[in-house]
Amino acid sequence: MNCHICNKTTVSFFHEKTNIIYFHCLACEFIFKSIEHYQDFSSQKERYNLHQNNEDSEGYRVYFQRFLDFTLPSLVDVKTALDFGCGRTSLLASMLEKNGISCDYYDPIYHPSHLDENKKYSLIVSTEVFEHLHKPIEVFAYLIDKLEEGGYLAIQTEFHPNNIEDFKKWYYHKDPTHIVFFTKKSFQILASLNVATLLIDNGKNMVLIQKKTKKEYSLL
Repeated sequence: MNCHICNKTTVSFFHEKTNIIYFHCLACEFIFKSIEHYQDFSSQKERYNLHQNNEDSEGYRVYFQRFLDFTLPSLVDVKTALDFGCGRTSLLASMLEKNGISCDYYDPIYHPSHLDENKKYSLIVSTEVFEHLHKPIEVFAYLIDKLEEGGYLAIQTEFHPNNIEDFKKWYYHKDPTHIVFFTKKSFQILASLNVATLLIDNGKNMVLIQKKTKKEYSLL
């Protein structure tokens, strides 16, 4: 099986407790479940509906504030944003609005009509989305394309431990809707394949990526 990001050959391993086969790319450190464990939208929505994410919850607000505390200090001249995969609420979009950034929001399950295909943004945020993606390289490329030159893509998803035995003990893959897993290196490779650069990461679950300008990538 070739890697779904860099197309290099992967190694497979079997999780004895879940009876799931995983594929691990040693080149870009991407891990993905065997395809029979990928879930359709209806199955995902059933799982998402169990989440108790309420816009009035202080804990939920604090959760997003940590993401903004990581992201906002590194941004330059950002006026417009898109929350891609926002879930049921528009809380993160409203928090960005309070920071002076006009923000649209979209979710393929809860807000499928909230996406202007012709609009580009100076910032796209995506929290706890990438671990659900059937085609992460296609979605990543799509989001980079929706950025203005020099725009930013901020992603939150838990980085896996990059060790098979530690991975098996890791809580994050136990969610059946979590099917693909990344490290900082995975995002570095994704960025390099899409005229972008990984600017910063927090070593745990957040990356900030910047799209190159035409001047920058004309020199490549």
